[in-house]
Amino acid sequence: MLEYLNLSLNNFSGGIPESFKNLQNLKLVDLSSNLLNGEIPESLFEIPHLEEVYLNNNSLSGSIPTSIGNITQLVTLDVNSNQLSGTIPMSIGNCSKLEFLYLERNQLHGIIPESLNNLKNLQELYLDYNNLEGELPFEMTELKHLKNISLFNNRFSGVIPQSLGINSRRCTTLTRVRLEGNNFTGPLPDFETNPNLSYMSINNNNISGAIPSSLGNCTNLSRLYLSMNSLSGLVPSELGNLVNLRTLDLSHNHLEENHFSGGIPAFLSEFKRLNELRLGGNMFGGNIPKSIGELVNLMYELNLSANGLTGELPREIGNLKSLLKLDLSWNNLTGSIQVLNELTSLSEFNISFNSFEGTVPQQLIMIPNSYSSFLGNPGLCASFSSDGSNFTERSYLRPCDTNSKNLGKVATVMIALGSSIFFVLLLGLIYIFFIRKIKQEAIITEKDDSPSLLSKVMEATENLNDQYIIGKGAQGVVYKAALGPDNILAIKKFVFADDEGKSSSMTREILTLGKIRHRNLVKLEGCWLRENYGLISYRYMPNGSLHDALHGRNPPHSLEWNVRHKIAVGVAHGLAYLHYDCDPVIVHRDIKTSNVLLDSEMEPHITDFGIAKLLDQPSTSTQSASVTGTPGYIAPENAYTTTMGKESDVYSYGVVLLELISRKKALDPSFMEGTDVVNWARSLWEEMGVVDEIVDSGLAGEISNYDVMKQVTKVLLMALRCTEKDPRRRPTMRDVIKHL
Repeated sequence: MLEYLNLSLNNFSGGIPESFKNLQNLKLVDLSSNLLNGEIPESLFEIPHLEEVYLNNNSLSGSIPTSIGNITQLVTLDVNSNQLSGTIPMSIGNCSKLEFLYLERNQLHGIIPESLNNLKNLQELYLDYNNLEGELPFEMTELKHLKNISLFNNRFSGVIPQSLGINSRRCTTLTRVRLEGNNFTGPLPDFETNPNLSYMSINNNNISGAIPSSLGNCTNLSRLYLSMNSLSGLVPSELGNLVNLRTLDLSHNHLEENHFSGGIPAFLSEFKRLNELRLGGNMFGGNIPKSIGELVNLMYELNLSANGLTGELPREIGNLKSLLKLDLSWNNLTGSIQVLNELTSLSEFNISFNSFEGTVPQQLIMIPNSYSSFLGNPGLCASFSSDGSNFTERSYLRPCDTNSKNLGKVATVMIALGSSIFFVLLLGLIYIFFIRKIKQEAIITEKDDSPSLLSKVMEATENLNDQYIIGKGAQGVVYKAALGPDNILAIKKFVFADDEGKSSSMTREILTLGKIRHRNLVKLEGCWLRENYGLISYRYMPNGSLHDALHGRNPPHSLEWNVRHKIAVGVAHGLAYLHYDCDPVIVHRDIKTSNVLLDSEMEPHITDFGIAKLLDQPSTSTQSASVTGTPGYIAPENAYTTTMGKESDVYSYGVVLLELISRKKALDPSFMEGTDVVNWARSLWEEMGVVDEIVDSGLAGEISNYDVMKQVTKVLLMALRCTEKDPRRRPTMRDVIKHL
């Protein structure tokens, strides 16, 4: 008697078979993450003993069958991420044992049926990303086992029931409330003491009135989002009781300064664990309090923009060593910005439209796309020594050197001098070019003089028998050759046939691998060229590839976070070596988890330079005959162009970071069609702002440690920076190493 049917994570298409109704003993049906379409058959809900139904992540359409009310034993219904329409059926109230209801990311409309109030055991209710409307039923807020209420991005209106807050004392299980992106009006409800409420998001509504002081009773709140409403008045001092707060977003309201401290409330310094503070778009005045420097765990963002702040930056703001994003724009701040030079982790900032004066620190100028961040500060200037040859790009920053007019004369002399030696340099370059060609030919010859080793390889692999294959790629096949107990090689074979391009690729790989020496790059042991094929050998890596470790059926290690972080840092060092320490520069062009090999100590080694391109020209990009790379890892700008540069490697590296964090593949079968790991992670981060939704469940125990969570978050933010659509916004690999 079949009781559990799990066909998830496949590529099944078509409709759900009517014949499933014959499986009358089924307790669980899991058809999630397939390509199913059509309507959900009424007969599916005529199986009397069903307890769990998972149809999520398909393309199912039509309405939720009214026969859902027939399965009174149902505990879990998950149909999220489909194309379901219609209303939530009244009959769902008959499922009195229902605990988990996931209807989000569909096209449902209408109101929440009153019968939902009958679900006394309901723990999680997810209705977000639909077209639902109307007011929240008063009775729904009295369900005493609710843990998560997620109704965001709908069309709900009316006042949030006071019972949601008052009842929180009796509903002590409530941990997460998400009501953002609706049309709720009126005041926030008062809140009784709740030991578990940790996440509240009511931003982007039309909430008015003051922030209730009773919110300070929810002492375990870690994320509080109230932005883009019409809240007014003072920030209540009782919020200082929220000692576990990590994110506080009160931006774009009408909040005023605290009359007792003169500006931004000083009690905010009580939030010792705060890592994100957004107060922009309010009416705060006065100075930035010195106590802001006590928020040493601020990491994601400090946003005080568009207020009425005055005075100079407090010296204490320099204590925020972990801060990645700072926005002080559109205030009336004055004085020097030299203290910002102490914010060594900054990757994005905006101080525009203030009245700052003096020299801009070099560190700020070097941050990518920082040019517009200085606008509206006529007193700021930049020195040539810090700004270098790119000064003209930031011409609205006046030069601090008053003698800069003499620069034109100096430049004229230098141009004349350069012209006089141009032909000498040209002759030298031509000479070097021919010498290099001769040396390259010599290198290939030298590498091809180990016939005894080749014989051993052929003997160990029985003349490259298929049974010794351990990997295949676009550039060749890899064999394992055991020459002895402590002498195991990986042999990569390239077949040339009549394709001169592949022969050229083989030569390029030999030249590339043969000259580099770095602990995080595979070292070439030997090579042999024949008429129709070529072989290269390198040390065999016992732990296989990173792809195997993350996604294989039997991964060799559980991959604790410290191991994953070690791999992330090692790959970064290897890429930085290719980009900055090789002459000419090397762009890998196919960074992915299967091209990262792991030795016995789980130290990463980048391999497969078969499609690497040496950049002989000064620029950082090159042209190839066709789009190069692996789907899921290819930077957006390379999808329709042949230009490949360092920025492309940075993007691919960011994808690898996301795989390390989430253990999802670049194109994971659990994603909706057209979604990759970059879109998936960025969407979750922008919607929820928490790492927990993205990180591999296998790391759940580790990220309960605050220091580990902080490091995981830092790597996630770096991954999102590396995978920016605009290549100019991506960091360099040197920047990555600095921040990791």
